[in-house]
Amino acid sequence: MNPYVPLLMMMGLALVLAVGGLAASAVLGPRRGNRAKLEAYECGIQPTPHALGGGRFPVKYYLVAMTFIIFDIEVVFLYPWAVGFVTLGMFGAVAMMSFLVLITVPLVYEWRRGGLEWD
Repeated sequence: MNPYVPLLMMMGLALVLAVGGLAASAVLGPRRGNRAKLEAYECGIQPTPHALGGGRFPVKYYLVAMTFIIFDIEVVFLYPWAVGFVTLGMFGAVAMMSFLVLITVPLVYEWRRGGLEWD
């Protein structure tokens, strides 16, 4: 028997379960929509037709988003390093310390600039 047959069978079973679940929810799911459910959710405040200021987001929103992405990526890189810390030896320790220093520089810059304060 070909060694890929069990893998293909598992992929086929996963596809059947995924499509079957979507089809079952579409056929069996409730269809009771009301006005409140169909409106856009805005934290309990009645939605306004036009946002103040022409609908533009403040730049602070994008800066906070970019800061989150930077430090989220840092955490993603720290997990594999922590798992393989013993096998990486001194090279892994030096590489990670340089990475942490390079990530700490923007954190300190952002902190001193006041980018982490919520006004």
